[in-house]
Amino acid sequence: MKIFKFLLVCLLLFLGVIQGYAQENTTKNQTQLIIYGSETCDVCIKTKQFLHEHNIPFVFYDIDTNFEKLKEMLFKLRQNNISTHNLHLPAVDKNGTVFTNEENFEQFFKKLIL
Repeated sequence: MKIFKFLLVCLLLFLGVIQGYAQENTTKNQTQLIIYGSETCDVCIKTKQFLHEHNIPFVFYDIDTNFEKLKEMLFKLRQNNISTHNLHLPAVDKNGTVFTNEENFEQFFKKLIL
């Protein structure tokens, strides 16, 4: 009986470790999409609608109300040699690849999906 309890505890621990590992890998493999924009920007609003319609998870930061995220966005743009003088919103950080809406909508939306 003691051996049975011991084996049961070992099995439960083993299954818990495997489940934790699976959840960790699933989280790491998911695309992290960050959108920096404004609630008053038409393209930003259309971008959010597009992402919702395609069930693409994302985080949206309103740079009009969140000064820290505005600074973060500007830093990322400069690091990626994207001009901040004539900025086109929204700015997107997709797993470290940063881009803005400088092309037509169709090309921009394709970048969000691919």
